[in-house]
Amino acid sequence: MVSRPERVLRGRDVPLSASFLELFFDLAFVLALSQLARHLLADLTLVGVLRTALLLTGVWWIWVTTTWLTDWYDPETPAIRGLLVGATLGSLLVGVAIPQALDGRGLLFAGAYVAVHLVRGAVTALTLRGHPRQSRALRVLCWYSVSAVPWLAGAFLPEWRVPLWLLALAIDLTGPRLGWPTPRLGRARQQELHLAGEHFAERYQQIMIIALGELVLVSGLTYAGTHLNLPETAAFLLVFVTAVLIGLLYVTPAGQRLGPAIETADPSRLGVVTSYLHLVMIAGIVATAVGAELSIAHPTEISDTTAVVVILGGPTLFLVGRILFSLAIHRRLSWPRVFGLFVLAGAAIALRLPLVAVSAVATGVLIVVAVLDDAGIFTARRVRGP
Repeated sequence: MVSRPERVLRGRDVPLSASFLELFFDLAFVLALSQLARHLLADLTLVGVLRTALLLTGVWWIWVTTTWLTDWYDPETPAIRGLLVGATLGSLLVGVAIPQALDGRGLLFAGAYVAVHLVRGAVTALTLRGHPRQSRALRVLCWYSVSAVPWLAGAFLPEWRVPLWLLALAIDLTGPRLGWPTPRLGRARQQELHLAGEHFAERYQQIMIIALGELVLVSGLTYAGTHLNLPETAAFLLVFVTAVLIGLLYVTPAGQRLGPAIETADPSRLGVVTSYLHLVMIAGIVATAVGAELSIAHPTEISDTTAVVVILGGPTLFLVGRILFSLAIHRRLSWPRVFGLFVLAGAAIALRLPLVAVSAVATGVLIVVAVLDDAGIFTARRVRGP
């Protein structure tokens, strides 16, 4: 007979494909990513970018840790189903709070974030009572209990909110990389951190589709609110092509090799590092959505440097994450992507063109990168490393 703790752990016979509730959980991030794009669009200063990045990191870490939950535990058991539903609600509340999270709704944002992590840790620790894997759940719970202090303190102290939340995020993001070392419990062993590569790779692709869906949604809604004239139509089509290219550049080839790489690598390295790099790529897609709205709504406007930087900065940030992703997966460097990165960065400083033309430059660079990558021209040599 299988013990109660064993039943909640993911067994070898549990399908690696995402369950219905995992996909339902992902839907909460449609709201969150939309709110983050709105938040960035409302303040296109350096301070506004950093504030949006802070909130995006918090949102992202809920998704990452909940995905680890369904990787370690059976998502079809009642306890884990309940945690998935709770995480979905918490994510929705975080999304609701985003526009004023650094002002009047800090407690809603921090409270929902902390609740998701602490409830997950408490339920899994109690469910695994008497099982060797309980120590892992207790370590995670201890770390999130510590980070809950600056999260909630920041919610009650608006003038200290940003530094306190940065401290809390630093604790949350470094914990898994270190194996959540805890007094009397030590740190997690490598086998405790093992991730099912096929499951994790599929989940990453699904959240990337959600992010690209936000880009498509923003461009469609913005275009629908225009007069549908030629410049606006051109800007809309350029954004659509950009979304397609970002998707293709993600999945080939490293996105397809992520599963086997996670299976064979040290999970405390690759499993965690890829979560950081996906954050960079999704940040690039959120910025691209903001640039899409600017270019479609004002295609003939020769705007200031800020709008140009946003339109080109989104694809640039995505390429940064994508280049590092390839290095992490198979230690290969794509020279077309590196070239595209420098062209986009240089163009952001030099260009003074109508926004539709700036968007065309970004799309054109991505087309060249995708074509050269597909043809294997100048592609990537293995980088020596440990």
